[in-house]
Amino acid sequence: MVIFVNGQEKQVSTGHTAHDLLLLLGFEGRPVAVELNKEVVPRAFLTDRVLQEHDCVEVVTLVGGG
Repeated sequence: MVIFVNGQEKQVSTGHTAHDLLLLLGFEGRPVAVELNKEVVPRAFLTDRVLQEHDCVEVVTLVGGG
């Protein structure tokens, strides 16, 4: 199915969760914020959020600095 990740079209298998997507994109263990259809998804709920056709996902990496 087709979803959009940071504005780019991406093919994923039906049944993928937001957590599965992070693994697929190589973000496992990295500090990121995830927005699904303009709603921030807390990290604890990423495995519960099953992606749907044409969902819009924004993944923002967090960087420390000063």
